[in-house]
Amino acid sequence: MTTHEKLDVRGQLCPIPVIRTQNKVKTLASGDTLEIICTDPGALNDIPAWCEVHGHRLIDAKQAHNEIVITIEVVR
Repeated sequence: MTTHEKLDVRGQLCPIPVIRTQNKVKTLASGDTLEIICTDPGALNDIPAWCEVHGHRLIDAKQAHNEIVITIEVVR
């Protein structure tokens, strides 16, 4: 069963959004999705780069107003 989780790291600065994303992904199964909501503009580069290094799939990354929403799929 695929789950869709959310991780709110608004107000956290680098490297905390990546670290909390990594920790959350460890609790998820392959095929699960994670939506990361953050305010650190560096996350637009850092989280997709982390996904590429670790083999997870970037589904979407968008910025609206002062929030960034990044959605990834866990791949094992």
